[in-house]
Amino acid sequence: MAESDQERASEEIAELAARLRARHALGRSPGLNRLFDYLAECAQAGMRPKEFEVAAAVFGRDAGFDGGQDASVRVAVHRLRRKLEDFYSGPGRDEPARLTIPRGEYRMVAEPRPVAAAKPSLAWKPWAAAAIALVLALNLAAWVAFWSSHGAEHSLARAQASAPWAAMLKGEAPTLLVLGDYYIFGEIDETQGIDRLVRQYSINSAADLDDWLMDNPKAMGKYRDLDLYYLPVGAAFALRSIVPVLSRGADQRDTVHVVMASDLTPEMLKRNNIVYLGYLSGLGMLRAPVFAGSRFAIGETYDDLVDGVTRRLYRSQEGGPSQGDANRRDYGYVAAFRGPSGNRIVVIAGARDTGLQQAAEALANPEALKALKAGVGGADSFEALYEAEGLGRASLGGHLVVAAPRTRVNPWTAQPTLSFPIG
Repeated sequence: MAESDQERASEEIAELAARLRARHALGRSPGLNRLFDYLAECAQAGMRPKEFEVAAAVFGRDAGFDGGQDASVRVAVHRLRRKLEDFYSGPGRDEPARLTIPRGEYRMVAEPRPVAAAKPSLAWKPWAAAAIALVLALNLAAWVAFWSSHGAEHSLARAQASAPWAAMLKGEAPTLLVLGDYYIFGEIDETQGIDRLVRQYSINSAADLDDWLMDNPKAMGKYRDLDLYYLPVGAAFALRSIVPVLSRGADQRDTVHVVMASDLTPEMLKRNNIVYLGYLSGLGMLRAPVFAGSRFAIGETYDDLVDGVTRRLYRSQEGGPSQGDANRRDYGYVAAFRGPSGNRIVVIAGARDTGLQQAAEALANPEALKALKAGVGGADSFEALYEAEGLGRASLGGHLVVAAPRTRVNPWTAQPTLSFPIG
C-alpha cells in the first residue's frame, strides 16, 4: 500500500474508532474496550498483530502463551467482532463506513457500508415462537376463564374504561406486554458438557456474560451462553388476568405484542405503550424510572419495600424458609406513568408470585380499580401497594395498603441517587 493510501486508511480508522468510542458502542467492559483500542492502534499503524502479540498486549500473557491450549484471544476477538456487527446492524446502520475484523484474523479494517443493507428487524430468541404460542394459548384460556368467572361483558368494559387502562386503550400506539425474565448460563466441565446451570444476579444477558468474560479472561471456556431464560410462575397467572383487559377487539389483535424484559430496548420503550408483568427484581431497564418517581424504595433485598413517607417496611414472607402449610404474606406493586415520548407505562409487579397475582387481579377488577382511583384522587401518574395472603404459590386474597400519586419528579430526566440490592 502506498504511503498516501496508508495515511488515508489510518485516518479513516482513527475517525471511525473515535466515533464508536463516543457512542459507547462496546459497552462498559474494560477488557473489550482495551482489545478494541489495541487492534485499532495496530490498524492505524498498518500492523497485522499475531495471536501471541494480542495475548501479551491485551491480556498480559507471558512468553509461555500457547494459543492451542488457551483460547482466550480467539474468544475475545469473536466477541468484539460480534459487538461491531451488532452495532452496525442496529444503532450504527447509517454510518457511511464501518470497522470490521475479517474472520480468522486479528486485524481491523475499514469497509464502506453495503449498498443494499437489509433493514434491521427485531431479533427473537430461538424460543420466542414457543413463548408467543404459550401467550396466545393463555390469551384464549384467559378469555374463557374471564367470562366464566365474571359472567358479563359489562365487567370487562368497566375495567377497560378505568385508569390506567382507558388512556392506553384509546391511543393508537401499540402495546408491548413485557415479561420479567431471568438469564441463565452454563458452567462447563472438562469434557465440555454442561455441568450446571448458573443464575448470577450481576449477569442478566448474554452481553453481560460477554463483558464479564472479557474482564475475567481466565474464565473463558468455563462458562457458556445457552440462550436460556426463565419466567416466574406468577407471570402465567398474571397474564390470565391482564390479557383480556388489553384486548381491543378482533380487528385490533396486532396492537398487543409480547417481549421479554431482557430484550426491551430504549427504542421500544419510546415507541410503545408498556405493560410490565413480573417480579420487582426483574424490571431491568424499567427499574430506575419506576423508582425515580416512587415513594417506595427497595430495601436490603427485593423482598423489602420501604415507604419513604411513613418509613414503614413491607417485607414479603415468600422469600424465607418454608413454613409448611402456613399462609404467607406477600406484596404486589402497581405503577402508572407517562413514558419518555408521552406513551403509557403500567407496571404490575410482585415481590414474589402471590403479590404479583394479587396486583394483576386488582388491575383487572372494576371494583378494585374504582377503589384505586379513589385512593389516588384521579392522578394521571400513580402507584399502589397490595398486601396478599398466599398458600404455596396461590393467592388467597388481599387488600389495598397504599394508593397515592407518584412524585412530580420526571423519571426519564431525573438523576436521583438510587441503590438496589445485587439480587
